[in-house]
Amino acid sequence: MTNPPFSQELDGCHAARIGARGLDPAIFAATLERTRPALEALGRHHDRATLPLLHMAGKRDDLAIVTDTAARLAAFPHVVFLGTGGSSLGGRTLAALADGGWASAAEPVKRPRLWFLENVDPDGFARVVDHLPLDRVALAIVSKSGGTAETLAGALALLPRIEKEVGRAELPRRVVVVTEPADNPLRRLAQRWGIPVVDHPDVGGRYSVLSATGMLPALCAGVDGEAVRDGAGIALADALAGDPARSPAAQGAALQVALAETRGITQSVMLTYIDRLACFGLWYCQLWAESLGKQGKGTTPIRALGTVDQHSQLQLYLAGPADKLVTVVMGAPAGQGVRYPRELGDPALAWLGGRTMGDLLDVSQRATAETLIRNGRPTRILRVPRLDERALGALLMHFMLETIIAGHLLGVDPFDQPAVEEGKRLARDYLAEIPAR
Repeated sequence: MTNPPFSQELDGCHAARIGARGLDPAIFAATLERTRPALEALGRHHDRATLPLLHMAGKRDDLAIVTDTAARLAAFPHVVFLGTGGSSLGGRTLAALADGGWASAAEPVKRPRLWFLENVDPDGFARVVDHLPLDRVALAIVSKSGGTAETLAGALALLPRIEKEVGRAELPRRVVVVTEPADNPLRRLAQRWGIPVVDHPDVGGRYSVLSATGMLPALCAGVDGEAVRDGAGIALADALAGDPARSPAAQGAALQVALAETRGITQSVMLTYIDRLACFGLWYCQLWAESLGKQGKGTTPIRALGTVDQHSQLQLYLAGPADKLVTVVMGAPAGQGVRYPRELGDPALAWLGGRTMGDLLDVSQRATAETLIRNGRPTRILRVPRLDERALGALLMHFMLETIIAGHLLGVDPFDQPAVEEGKRLARDYLAEIPAR
């Protein structure tokens, strides 16, 4: 049997390990049993094909189109991705698997440099665009709805500048739009400029990482899209089995909700000790916050990165308000990296002599988790022996399912975002008040 891509340890959240702030076994068991209807609903959605997200892990036919498009864009030294929120964070997370944005040593052709323009800060936008050789740039414009204000504004600012450099006839070769198959402003813009369109499936933006939205930047960076979906399929199969005791996603959702309901946990910290998962933490924050923050419910996600945040946030986690669940994501770095000489010329450095940089990271992640546990702070550990496409795909699917199941437990719709839509409408009202010049 193939080893699982990652493992989940919940002992550091239970009263037997951390004392009064931990979960009572009976409460956890009862909350876990409450996830059964959610698992059954996921099974029905899968069988009836009524939730497209659940079929993305098994799809392969769509990857041919995305692969061809990625190859076309990756022929240029720079690829700019215009998108925001779910139209960007998933792609950034997957692309981060590539080694510094370059192909492996076994592949002599360099991969392009990827640029993700997500904001409409004119200074930040200009600092990137003004220094790019626009005659050597490809562009992907991504918006599921086709009406995202920031993405349209970026496209309308950048397209004319690229056209000026290369001519309109060249745009179909180096520009692509990803949007839903419906009439919308972005699709109409693509038609006016003669730009090809890749259809975005009917999957909400923050759940779209396995679709063309995430796969296009991933493939441009040299990530194996099929392996990502294979890993996602492993996590999905555990949930579709219908047994909460066999589903890490159901267990994670029960953990988070039970801690919130009975132990005053209001914040969910994602602390990863793997640099290539730094953006994964941002992706998780959007997924968890936008899906569950409704009707006065939900917990606040926080992204942290070890060992950086051992020197900044950890003091608060250990000695501040006891309102946090910390999920520590551990790699397997022991023995990796630079090995230091046994004699470093200073007795004060003897602790590092003969060890590797990876040894230091390994003991740091283990010490942080154990210190949190000894201080009675609920601590979940995710162990990722090898961070590759399969493992990342499984992590992404795990947390999408954990979020959906938590929504069922909380009694909120994990797929809408009414408060966000209100803010978007108000922003457009304000913009209409500014005189056009």
